Amino acid sequence: MAAEAAAADKESPPPLVLVARKPSFGLPTGCPSCLPAYFYLRFADVSFHLQPNLTYPDSDQIPYVECGDYVAFNNEKGGVIESLKEDGVVDLDSGLPSRTVPEWLAMKAMITTWLADAVSFELWAGTDRTSADTIYYSDLPWPIGKALHFMQTSKAKQLLEITKVNAERRETEIYRRANLAYQALSTLLGEQTFFFENRPTSLDAVFLAHALFTLQALPETSLLKSKLLEHRNLVRYCEDLKAKYLEAGPTSSSTIPKSPFEPSSSSTPRRGTRSNWSAKPKSKPKRERTEEEKTFKRRAKYFLATQFVAVLVFFALSGPESDGEMDGNDMEYDD
Repeated sequence: MAAEAAAADKESPPPLVLVARKPSFGLPTGCPSCLPAYFYLRFADVSFHLQPNLTYPDSDQIPYVECGDYVAFNNEKGGVIESLKEDGVVDLDSGLPSRTVPEWLAMKAMITTWLADAVSFELWAGTDRTSADTIYYSDLPWPIGKALHFMQTSKAKQLLEITKVNAERRETEIYRRANLAYQALSTLLGEQTFFFENRPTSLDAVFLAHALFTLQALPETSLLKSKLLEHRNLVRYCEDLKAKYLEAGPTSSSTIPKSPFEPSSSSTPRRGTRSNWSAKPKSKPKRERTEEEKTFKRRAKYFLATQFVAVLVFFALSGPESDGEMDGNDMEYDD
């Protein structure tokens, strides 16, 4: 019997592991890039383990999926979801009727460009940037976190093509596009449970991740959140799928703000906080770490030291002329 059990263990495939940034805002991961991969695996009903990574807050490889020797990184093949599809691991989009594909592609493109740009703007260029600190830098020493935040802000403004000269115009354009995307998605969804063929696809994973992040992670002053709340069916969509796939317990303090179309309540909507999902996981029997894990642990010890040295070198080279350089490059502007 023992031999048969050992043989069965050898034949069983290794479990999937989704490496993502830490839980926050009542979500399994507070990272807007990680949530789509999480919901994609949940919609596919595959067994996987969610593993938070606190070591490399600015890594573009996160999220990534591991399964034995197989790894699908976020910065390869168009992202984790596309890698899982292309490599035949999990494909939610197979079987879509050809007549629906053009509209499906257009809607997904709007989410991954226009809505993603709006989230990036609010995280890195908005008036309240505390959400970004919570997601990426809250576990780092203050000087390193501030320096990394500064560098990421500059990078985000470059990608969004924001300068001091065009800041107001770009902000208006970003929110105009986001509003158009919400209108199109609301019209397409109607009263359906999912967007296409009454079943989840990667489009549902990407939009649900975006919507829950917007509703729970962005501050109450968020203009993007207010625009999303104008669409009652999109809010209902989030509430229904959150209840089914996040399995929020009755004691969870994480809530989705009320749509302006809903009856008023005496309770004031609050920004999402840590929910039962992020509670301490059940204890597991200890296992001996693999050689790969030991190597990863050793590398982690030097991460903070190297980042600190990089910050010192950065400011040393910048010197007193840094303010002038920033003005010349039009990278910062007053909010």
